[in-house]
Amino acid sequence: MDNNKDGRAGSDAPVIRAEDAAPLLENRFLKAYDLQYAPERHYFMASRREREDLVATMSPEAAKAMLPDAVTCAVILTDKDGDNARLLLNYEYRYPCGRFLLSPPAGLIDPEDSAEAAPLLTAGRREIREETGIVVDEARGDRLFVLSPVLFSSPGMTDESNGIVAAVVRDSEERGISVNFDGICGTELFEGYTLVDEAEARKILKRGRDAEGNFYSAYTALVLLYFVSGMWR
Repeated sequence: MDNNKDGRAGSDAPVIRAEDAAPLLENRFLKAYDLQYAPERHYFMASRREREDLVATMSPEAAKAMLPDAVTCAVILTDKDGDNARLLLNYEYRYPCGRFLLSPPAGLIDPEDSAEAAPLLTAGRREIREETGIVVDEARGDRLFVLSPVLFSSPGMTDESNGIVAAVVRDSEERGISVNFDGICGTELFEGYTLVDEAEARKILKRGRDAEGNFYSAYTALVLLYFVSGMWR
């Protein structure tokens, strides 16, 4: 194989225009498209996006500035001194898998979030409050920051993406943080939560299963890996 000077193979990648994306299925929650990237050449994909907003049809500049479809949150609780760290994970019912899976708080980015100065932080703050009852409060020493602006979920099948937000929340006897699901809405279902320290997080990663023996998502693994890496400190 002939490579160009920076080690990448070939420079004749197809340019896909919006008119090259033929809708196959369109409803409120999911769409499917036939990307005709060359004569008689087709690639089929699923997306949450409208035809004119597909990542495949974006210019390089637009793609580098895009917002993700959703946000996933690494919520880390510490004591008032920043020690005794525990990662908060929920057991959320995942309809495609038909069971409750160990999951970080997450949710779609609302259209109005894009008008905010920090859309991912706005969405992350909201999802943490809705799915855990925790209010991230910088005045109490909490930190909320973007870990990764866009990660594609499965780019061989879809252009769906998640931004990753981390929240380091300082608990104290006076503050008395308690987890609840009072803010959940729509089709969301939860069956409790768990707080894991670094030792337990490593066990979960090594097993590849939660305490009930069930598998979990790639985003759960990512949040666990981030937690045990200590980079959040």
